Amino acid sequence: MNNTKKFIASIYLKDQKAVSSLTDMSVISDNPKDLAEKYSDQGFDEIIVFDLSPLGDDAAHDKALDTIKDICKAVDVKVIGAGNVKRMEDIKKLLYAGCKMALLNFSKAGNIEILEEVSKKFGKEKIGICFSAYNQVNDKKADIEEYASAIFSIKELSNDEVSEIEKELSLSTPVYISPVDDSPISVTQLLLSCDRIGGIFGNYINSKAEKILDIKNECIDKGIKMCQLEPSFSWGQFKKNSDGMVPVIVQDYRTDQVLMLAYMNEEAYNKTLRTGKMTYFSRSRDELWLKGETSSHFQYVMSLTADCDLDTILAKVKQIGAACHTGSYSCFFNNIASKDYSEKNPQKVLDSVFEVIKDRKQNPKDGSYTNYLFDKGLDKILKKVGEEATEMVIAAKNPNSNEIVYEMSDFLYHMMVLMAEKNVSWEDVTDELSRR
Repeated sequence: MNNTKKFIASIYLKDQKAVSSLTDMSVISDNPKDLAEKYSDQGFDEIIVFDLSPLGDDAAHDKALDTIKDICKAVDVKVIGAGNVKRMEDIKKLLYAGCKMALLNFSKAGNIEILEEVSKKFGKEKIGICFSAYNQVNDKKADIEEYASAIFSIKELSNDEVSEIEKELSLSTPVYISPVDDSPISVTQLLLSCDRIGGIFGNYINSKAEKILDIKNECIDKGIKMCQLEPSFSWGQFKKNSDGMVPVIVQDYRTDQVLMLAYMNEEAYNKTLRTGKMTYFSRSRDELWLKGETSSHFQYVMSLTADCDLDTILAKVKQIGAACHTGSYSCFFNNIASKDYSEKNPQKVLDSVFEVIKDRKQNPKDGSYTNYLFDKGLDKILKKVGEEATEMVIAAKNPNSNEIVYEMSDFLYHMMVLMAEKNVSWEDVTDELSRR
């Protein structure tokens, strides 16, 4: 069993709002996406979203799926979808919305029956189960171990019940527990009390969101293996400059835009690894510098990479707000000299063309072919996409590669017109591709 423990934030969706719990419909946030981003940035390892819309209310369920999709796009951690699952189609919808895992509620016989089917269809790693009574799990022990990768106890467990997990659940699959809200036992004690616990979710851990990183570090200090940044290189392996520091180049992890250059000493390096927030050493102030501590423009670590000589670090980050003290997103904005050149970065070219297409939709221009397509409407756009797809297929049968490049370009242009018409962004497409 993987003994790495996780802290999982829980969001309960009801009428596109976040409510208190599975049983308490008191609204705690009108914007579940913002709440999810907050949990992600605070240091939770995953987020589980429960759709509490009424069974059989397809319209409410579809709206909940839209909210789940928004959450999946907004956060940088794994999202688990749960609730309103009755058939394979419901699992597919959760995964298509962007969830990395979907849960089957084993209190419903129908869900038990489709476990093998959905596991074989989507992969064991994407399927988990939730339960409220031990017999629901133990009665299907063999199936769960073969077809599910996680078990969630949706019943809030007392201290005594937590200690019973070892003997009551004789499975190797990790179990995630939801302790009672007023549990007098600390998170560290809970995790130490039972090796079977894969992590904690529910209101008990939600209520500790503001201190989640401190709790995680306390667990690490007690010898509990937590999800954290684990360095391949110790500070002693780096080649330092004359000040005993290492320069850090910082990039936006989504766009690769270079944001800034700063320096780390050993304390800053270790604190960055422990907190997941970029921390530097300010040479001008001669003190440790948590980026965003005063401005709230934090930089959340996505990856740290050393160069070939181990004397420079490249940090890819999720930048909140602006990286530069001037208010500019990047510190690099003073153009010194440049040539007139054609952009070769494929994504930048596609972004640039797409921006022109979207601008035509918002600001029509006389004689524009793009505006002609928008004016004719969706059916005309779809007809052109179909025609260009056919021409691309025909060109692929010809020996001259120039022709297929030309037809592919035509197809991509018309596809982008369709994207603009249907309000689909390149980020929507690339996020979906990366999930696959």
